[in-house]
Amino acid sequence: MSIESDPVLQKIAAGLFALALLHTFSAKQFERLAARSPRHAGLFHLLGEVEVVFGFWAIVLIACMAVFSGGASAIEYAESRNYTEPLFVFVVMVIAASRPILYAVEASLRRVAHILPAPTSVMLAWLSLAVVPLFGSLITEPAAMTIAALMLAPQVFQRPVPEAPKYLALGVLFVNVSIGGTLTSYAAPPVLMVAATWNWDSAFMLANFGWKAALVVLINATLATFVLRRELIRMQPPNPANRPAMPLTVIVVHGIFLAAVVIFAHHPIIFVGLFLMFLGFTQAYDRYQAPLIVKEALLVGFFLAGLVLLGSMQRWWLQPIVSALEPLALFFGALGLTAITDNAALTYLGSLISGISAEAKYMLVAGAVAGGGLTVIANAPNPAGVTLLKRGFADETIGAGGLLLGAAVPTLLAAAAFVLL
Repeated sequence: MSIESDPVLQKIAAGLFALALLHTFSAKQFERLAARSPRHAGLFHLLGEVEVVFGFWAIVLIACMAVFSGGASAIEYAESRNYTEPLFVFVVMVIAASRPILYAVEASLRRVAHILPAPTSVMLAWLSLAVVPLFGSLITEPAAMTIAALMLAPQVFQRPVPEAPKYLALGVLFVNVSIGGTLTSYAAPPVLMVAATWNWDSAFMLANFGWKAALVVLINATLATFVLRRELIRMQPPNPANRPAMPLTVIVVHGIFLAAVVIFAHHPIIFVGLFLMFLGFTQAYDRYQAPLIVKEALLVGFFLAGLVLLGSMQRWWLQPIVSALEPLALFFGALGLTAITDNAALTYLGSLISGISAEAKYMLVAGAVAGGGLTVIANAPNPAGVTLLKRGFADETIGAGGLLLGAAVPTLLAAAAFVLL
């Protein structure tokens, strides 16, 4: 009997998954405990890091497997999982957040913002919430999340800005990135899980999902920008004109590295090799670089690897739910289940169901991407956004309840578009 089919370990894994979810929703409380208990502040700070949660409980799961099935079986299970996505997210985060890439993106968006009929600071935020998430269909969602988060951080995610508008902006960002990757068949993880199996190409995605997603992305971005307009005018973003000039050749080389990593996103040996070359280039031309976000990206990779280990053991109860629902019920089921499990895992389980109808396929993926902003674990790029933006919130943590409320309206708009249009 394999570990994945062991009923005892299945129940243990489900219990640990539930504890990890509870831990995720209560991460903010650990930060408050750290403030009240200086003696154990380090431990509470560690447990309060959302990125640590699933990795921590995955380690507990492996320990339980070693106790019940032996150390060799536990190691075999851990080594049999596919960690390509955590590795890719780590690599693409570091490259996308490099100073030359951000310099080029900000300079381009600022030129566009200058010609639009509103204050530049307002239009720059709108473009970051509207255009950059749609770029996720080309450069992948994790890269789009990284760039958009770093663009928005100086304007929106600062302590002087009230918490409620920040959570709305965060919810819009997460939802827009989740649905903004559906214009192609390779950029959004939940789409990628089914594209080859169901023969969905980019033309199919654009005709059935992409135009609806683009419409909602623009509406969501406009809503958040309107709510934040006074704060955006007050919180002027840094002007790149005040920074040292960036040589075009350096920007081009960074762009080539980013494009190459995206092209080879499913070949870890290749993109890790490219990443090592990228690190060498940044060392050679360090005067044009800012500190790379290696620590932040590693935390996100740790989170996603933990989710892979824990999530793989949830198939025994998730797949029967997915396979038993009718198309419309499947949409709302996927919308809700996405909040408590990665949406790519959910669509992957759907791809294993034989004889699933075309309507059910559409509803499953639509629900999965529409709900991708509800929680930190709902969509693979979300932990990256949390890592890069949490310092702008009270206690330097993002509350699960605040995110859920902030994402509610953007999620409802996305759901309405996918069901009614």
